Amino acid sequence: MISAKHQHLVFAFFMALLMSCLMSFVITIFNVGFTDNLLTLWLQAWSFAFIVAFPAVVTVAPLVKKLTAAVIKH
Repeated sequence: MISAKHQHLVFAFFMALLMSCLMSFVITIFNVGFTDNLLTLWLQAWSFAFIVAFPAVVTVAPLVKKLTAAVIKH
């Protein structure tokens, strides 16, 4: 198992993986429709999207935590 001190990176990995998967799939269908090569196009888009999404989540997560704390009533 992975140490709890790396929780933020594990969270960022799975968040980026799942969100880039979903969003790249939806956007690929939106742009090209249900074509014969949809799977290939989507996997290409997903791989690129994940490369961008993972560092983005790692970078933005602390700001999102602060914004969330600011709007949640304690």
